[in-house]
Amino acid sequence: MLFDPLQFPSGQSMPNRFMLAPLTNQQSHDDGTLSDAEFQWLTMRAKGGFGMTMTCGVYVSDEGKGFPGQLGLTHAGHLDGHRRFAKAIKDEGSMAIMQLIHGGLRALQPTAGGQPLAPSDDDRKGARAMTLEEVHRTRDSFIQAAVWAEETGYDGVELHGAHGYLLCQFISPTINQRSDEYGGSLENRTRLMREIIDGIRARCRPDFVLGVRLSPERFGMQMAEIKSFYASLCAAAQIDFIDMSLWDVFKQPEEDAFKGKTLLAHFVEIDRQAVKLTVAGKITTGAEVAAVMAGGVDFVAIGRAGILHHDLPQRVQADANFEPIALPASRAHLTAEGLSPKFITYMGNWKGFVEADGA
Repeated sequence: MLFDPLQFPSGQSMPNRFMLAPLTNQQSHDDGTLSDAEFQWLTMRAKGGFGMTMTCGVYVSDEGKGFPGQLGLTHAGHLDGHRRFAKAIKDEGSMAIMQLIHGGLRALQPTAGGQPLAPSDDDRKGARAMTLEEVHRTRDSFIQAAVWAEETGYDGVELHGAHGYLLCQFISPTINQRSDEYGGSLENRTRLMREIIDGIRARCRPDFVLGVRLSPERFGMQMAEIKSFYASLCAAAQIDFIDMSLWDVFKQPEEDAFKGKTLLAHFVEIDRQAVKLTVAGKITTGAEVAAVMAGGVDFVAIGRAGILHHDLPQRVQADANFEPIALPASRAHLTAEGLSPKFITYMGNWKGFVEADGA
């Protein structure tokens, strides 16, 4: 099953069940244009057998840029790099999917004029609440970025509604303290996400793949609300897949009311109808990939193991019990796997991932 094609509701298919998770890598240029380093890093994963190759989070407006060296899609100057990118990924037989993101509270302050924009004022982060006009402009920026992604050759996009970025901030009942139609009830707090979905479906071709990334914990997320929103997205039948970022697919929820089964089990049991489900979170070995698939998901999202081995799908196909190299990884190994010095330096922030200098 791991190497069977998977057809999405809108009509396109991925050739196998391996997705490269969207990964921050800080390798592109400060103006948001594509660098050769980021091009090499991602196209190597497409060559290595990933059925879906997803970009890092691509910022949709300048004030939403979240990290140095991040890819952007905010003006015509960004388009040529994305055309090159999408074609190269698809030429390797992989689906080319762009993740769309706005940093909100987590945006780089210099890019946001020194004050990040958020659903509500946040003195701790120095952020101010977005005006209604700014909410609408941001909604339209997501939709326009999806239109450009289609124009430049991508097969689809994923909306990043997890990990405390802007769309997640709107969903959060603790971060979002608005009193207008974008705050208060769960329906209101998910309105921005749903309006973006509606807009993309209205302006992109029918078979353009559309996914949503959600996380059920941290940043004020509540399991009951995320399960409810997940079910409503499936029932609405406008998206192709949901990407549940679980931090650890094998752990139980933090909320006492939901203990007794794993996070994975909570989301697999919901009737997703035709919508496909992928999960991310500490899936590294061939055995873990098999276990997650046996748990009832449609495809798996691979992060760290895909950094360590660009050809992880091919290795698992050759050996169902394949295990990645032990950590910490040497700089020589990571360089051979297509990581630039900038990316290796960034990965040094992940405790125990990279050998110390001089190794």
